[in-house]
Amino acid sequence: MSDLRKRQRNEDVVESPHSDEDEAVDLPGNPQLKDPQSIPQGSDKTTEALDTALKDLTPRWRNWIIRGIFTWLMIFGFFFLVYLGPLALVLTIFAIQIKCFHEIITIGYAVYKSYDLPWFRTLSWYFLFTSNYFFYGESLIDYFGVLLHRMEFLRYLVSFHRFISFSLYVAGFVGFVFSLVKKHYLKQFTLFGWTHVTLLIIVTQSHLIIHNVFEGIIWLLVPVSMIICNDIMAYMFGFFFGKTPLIKLSPKKTWEGFIGGALSTVLFGFLVSYVLVQFDYFVCPISYDDVRDNLSMECTRHPVFILTEFSLPLVTQKFFSIFGLSMTTVKIYPFILHSISMSVFASVIGPFGGFFASGFKRAFKIKDFGDLIPGHGGIMDRFDCQFMMATFVNVYYASFIRAPNPQKIIQSVLLLTQEEQLQVFNMLKEKLIQTGILNETLS
Repeated sequence: MSDLRKRQRNEDVVESPHSDEDEAVDLPGNPQLKDPQSIPQGSDKTTEALDTALKDLTPRWRNWIIRGIFTWLMIFGFFFLVYLGPLALVLTIFAIQIKCFHEIITIGYAVYKSYDLPWFRTLSWYFLFTSNYFFYGESLIDYFGVLLHRMEFLRYLVSFHRFISFSLYVAGFVGFVFSLVKKHYLKQFTLFGWTHVTLLIIVTQSHLIIHNVFEGIIWLLVPVSMIICNDIMAYMFGFFFGKTPLIKLSPKKTWEGFIGGALSTVLFGFLVSYVLVQFDYFVCPISYDDVRDNLSMECTRHPVFILTEFSLPLVTQKFFSIFGLSMTTVKIYPFILHSISMSVFASVIGPFGGFFASGFKRAFKIKDFGDLIPGHGGIMDRFDCQFMMATFVNVYYASFIRAPNPQKIIQSVLLLTQEEQLQVFNMLKEKLIQTGILNETLS
């Protein structure tokens, strides 16, 4: 659902002199490829019926209505998934990842005419399965290791997860070497690299999104909502007020849309953050409660979700004094202050995910990555900015917010044998006595 500014219909903007029609696809291993018809051409087929129904309108307004309808459908669908809970979100992220991989890898197949290459399609999907087995397994073990370890048939998979993952990858690597054909070496190695770069972009970042969900739905909901808001408002400001081109890669994007979207996103982020922090459902991480033997979303709130009193800077105090207001402190949720950082990234850096995707599509002379969503293109067209935003949130959370989680430490201890658990207990008791935290007579 990202980057609703993809094809702003701004009649006042001068088209970039470097149009798609002037570009030829010149690729290693297939230098004669000039025909873009061999590559999926986007959402033209799926929007044909709607275009017919709205034929009396200008193309500019027709596109605006179609995009608007399916934008709201996607927004309502997203909030329904939030209502269903973390499991539904995780499964949806997995499905989106598979579809994005399919859209990008299909372009590679078409560009390099790889349909006659032995086993390459099979190997591409095999590497997707292998990388997902590793990353999703790491996440499940990290958060729910105790639960998985209780299941006899999963115990060995948990204990030897990394070795199994490595063995699966090596099997695929050997299979690729066996599949090499003398006259297609360059083409095969190019597609091998294409597959791995796609895995790096799609699978790795979707893995980080899963981590965000496990730390609390708010770490997914707020960033995703910010990107959606920025896309919509930038599109609206550009549609009605845009006059100044922003970047040649996307000649329909304007500075007016960029600035209007940024200001709207900061305000929206402040408001949506204030609303969501009121509910434990959004702020509590997902954990396994071994007492209840069930997944739990109950928690002692992280300090960023607790109302805190801050002293105002002296300059701000003097500013308020001009209006006769004596304010020296303010109470606010720290998460709202962090949301400002996220909204700035979503507004300033996030759109570059869309610019990158625009450059990629221009390089291969395609309109969209797919044709699944009328007026929008493929799934990747909607998630080019979301992936970058999710990675930023994961890094930001790990750098500035994450604190040691006693629940996860206890879970790691419970994975040990009884003798090892007693050893950990005695070592901890000894350290606490040495540091004076625990009185030796009471221990």
